[in-house]
Amino acid sequence: MFPHLPISADQAQRDTVTWLERAVIGLNLCPFAKAVHVKGQIRYVVYPQSDPQGLLDRLVVELKHLQASEPAALDTVLLIAPNCLMDFLNFNDFLAKADRALQKLGLEGKIQIASLHPGYQFADA
Repeated sequence: MFPHLPISADQAQRDTVTWLERAVIGLNLCPFAKAVHVKGQIRYVVYPQSDPQGLLDRLVVELKHLQASEPAALDTVLLIAPNCLMDFLNFNDFLAKADRALQKLGLEGKIQIASLHPGYQFADA
């Protein structure tokens, strides 16, 4: 594995938009992505720090922002953390905290947290 070099916020956002356009939309991996992308209903938020608690705090802010927004203006938030939770097991543990935060805000069933990590792989892959 290559050593992780910090990625700038601008580069992380550009890479995410490219990934969204080429992979998610280009390969039709998510039937909802193209419409919200074309309509400009995606908010890209880069969390450049490496502190997981700070990332969780930012997630809560973004969940509240999404809840308070009109769906026609904002449908999706992509919270990008290029320098945090690089280890997949730590990321996986973080998701439980993210789900608890969603529940505490009373947003379970209203907002869905979809996660992606470079270390994701299917069983036996």
